[in-house]
Amino acid sequence: MVGGGAREDAICRNLSDHGHKVHACLSNRNPSILGRSSGYTIVSETDWETISSVASVLSPDLVFVSPDAALDTPLVDTLLSSGHAVASPSRKAAMIETSKHFMRSVMERYSIEGNVWNRTFSDRDEMRKTVLAMKEEIVVKPLGLTGGKGVRVMGDHFSTREEGLAYAEEIISKDGRVLIEEKLRGEEFSLQAFCDGSRVIPMPLAQDYKRAFEGDTGPNTGGMGSITDSSFLLPFVTGENRNRALRILEKIARALREEGSPFTGILYGQFMVSREGVRVIEINARFADPEGINMLALMDDDLGEVLMKVATGDLNRNVKFTGKASVLKYVVPVGYGSAPEPGDLSIDRGIERADVRLFYASVSGTVERVTMSRSRALAIVALSDSIPEASGKVDASLAMVHGRFSVRKDIGTEQMIRKKMQSLGYPAP
Repeated sequence: MVGGGAREDAICRNLSDHGHKVHACLSNRNPSILGRSSGYTIVSETDWETISSVASVLSPDLVFVSPDAALDTPLVDTLLSSGHAVASPSRKAAMIETSKHFMRSVMERYSIEGNVWNRTFSDRDEMRKTVLAMKEEIVVKPLGLTGGKGVRVMGDHFSTREEGLAYAEEIISKDGRVLIEEKLRGEEFSLQAFCDGSRVIPMPLAQDYKRAFEGDTGPNTGGMGSITDSSFLLPFVTGENRNRALRILEKIARALREEGSPFTGILYGQFMVSREGVRVIEINARFADPEGINMLALMDDDLGEVLMKVATGDLNRNVKFTGKASVLKYVVPVGYGSAPEPGDLSIDRGIERADVRLFYASVSGTVERVTMSRSRALAIVALSDSIPEASGKVDASLAMVHGRFSVRKDIGTEQMIRKKMQSLGYPAP
């Protein structure tokens, strides 16, 4: 397994709980992953040559490459050419995430519904002329990976077209090109699925919260938390809209197969449900973070067996999940998203219960005392019959984490859910 964050901790836990031996390649000394692994290599997760060498020595039954940055290297292609079974997409297939231009162009070429108006610009004058003539508000996106922090939305991150154009020109100066899209309005949701190159097997719906502060304010982050519901839908997403999202993922998988790059791994769509229907925000090529952690906490199945079927093109059954709601909240350094202030945290024994799980993210140390990096530190996930109940269980567990940190307590509250339903014109619960 490649990766050392809370998402990978959740992956490692499922694998080890089902009797699989895991060798972890990770850049940090994540105490939970190291404690559950039969061996480990401390290495940059983008150092594909070293990781390939480790695989050649160990000859594992299966390799799973988790982080998006690692998928944007020759790692998977090298492993496949060496005869390894890999439950992750090739570099070309992973471009559905690593190149936003590629993703939009695939949707256009294959007439896949849910696309939005978009243009890629390298010429500043052409971009300025087009944007100033638009009536719609805009979103400015770098074409490559940004860790959830590079996208800026008019009305949220900048107020005027001139401010948006200034940011777009910065991206052109740095990357040579920039993507401009129309702004969507509505509620976001995530649909993740296992894909074996042909079949697409969905997981429950989730919603994540990228803004650093309560009330969905502040800078974008890699994600402050996420929710799922016991129905496997969301209170503000209908079954019909979920099915539309699934059809889009199925068509994208079919398009990649026709392109000669069949997708093998976790296909993850971020969608917007609006009054006009379901629209695609982006497509990703791995478990979401944090929403993927919810999936792994709810998964009532052997992930190792499922991933082997993914790798061998034999995903011939649905995957089982517990029928509970879940809420995840990340413990992060104060100032995360702008000027993080790392420090130490201590964690009481007994924080985990049957319905509360703790996963370790970008930290080093022991399971009872960790040193934070500038990124996310701990993911606390609670399961319950309702989203607000699960949210309350996470808040109660925070009393067992000591130190200086930030967390969004509003995630999953009844007030937040009511507000989201009202914004779409649904009756409040």
